[in-house]
Amino acid sequence: MLDFKELEAFVWAVKLGSFRKAAARLHLTQPSVSERISRLESTVGELLLERSMRPIQPTMRGREFFLHAERMLEQRDEAMALFDTGDDFSAPLRLGTIETIAHSWFPDFMRQLTERYPRLTIELTVDYSPAVNRRLINNELDILLAMNGYLPAEQIDQMPLNPYEMGMFVSPQQAKKLGATPGDWVASLPFISFGKKARPYEELVDYLTDQGLDSPRIHSVNTLMTIVRMTMEGLGIGALPVATVLDEWRRGDLYRLALPDPLPAMHYDVIWRQANHPRFCRGVGQLAQQCAAAYAEGRREDMADPAFAVRWVHPAPASIIHPE
Repeated sequence: MLDFKELEAFVWAVKLGSFRKAAARLHLTQPSVSERISRLESTVGELLLERSMRPIQPTMRGREFFLHAERMLEQRDEAMALFDTGDDFSAPLRLGTIETIAHSWFPDFMRQLTERYPRLTIELTVDYSPAVNRRLINNELDILLAMNGYLPAEQIDQMPLNPYEMGMFVSPQQAKKLGATPGDWVASLPFISFGKKARPYEELVDYLTDQGLDSPRIHSVNTLMTIVRMTMEGLGIGALPVATVLDEWRRGDLYRLALPDPLPAMHYDVIWRQANHPRFCRGVGQLAQQCAAAYAEGRREDMADPAFAVRWVHPAPASIIHPE
């Protein structure tokens, strides 16, 4: 089997024409260089150097082998450089995220990520948090932008992202109905939330229980855009990330309910396995944090639009949670 130390001794002996100079270049003794080259010749089964020549010259086979040996050393150096910096990461990145992020700051994140790593290619998976967490621990994904809490803490590293404020929304038609007969309206409408395996569904159930509604009707839906559409069509009260429906809320396609207590916010992290490239993953995480923070700040500025002030529904708290 070829040894890189033996290849280095041979390459530098050819380049410098001397065992003594090669030894100085490699910080070795001259006998050590000679011994390494002898082991290499024993491995390949042929003489590679004409030792009687001054300066030392490669044999015919040695000249041919020198080209391959030099290329092998260059490739080794390129491979090892990957561990010195993540500035030129080029392997496919298997990235997992959830739909809420995919429909908010993720496009800006993708643009900046591919600008930073121009040779990078992305293999993207969009699914709910438990599913992408399972794929990460099975080494089917490299980095997640998702909810944590599903993986052993000792196996992962993570960085927090800006949370998403949650709100309850209804269609304009249902907003009018609420004003007219709030009790009957709430009793007749179900809530619409994420899938049952997603944490926001569990948190909505807990919230409604805390508010005194013990057996709420909840439609569970796996896609954010379907929840938005069903809510706009008047099919229920949508529990939605506020930032992702600002356009619909501003236009009046959705109205927001004023709640007696706020819904729990949705908290996300950048997550990766500790065995993965730590410096690169942390760099990606920092970029994700920057994009998430910029998006959150932009949404807060958007909320200054006076159109939002007239898009609220203010029923009495008891009529929302305790219909007659």
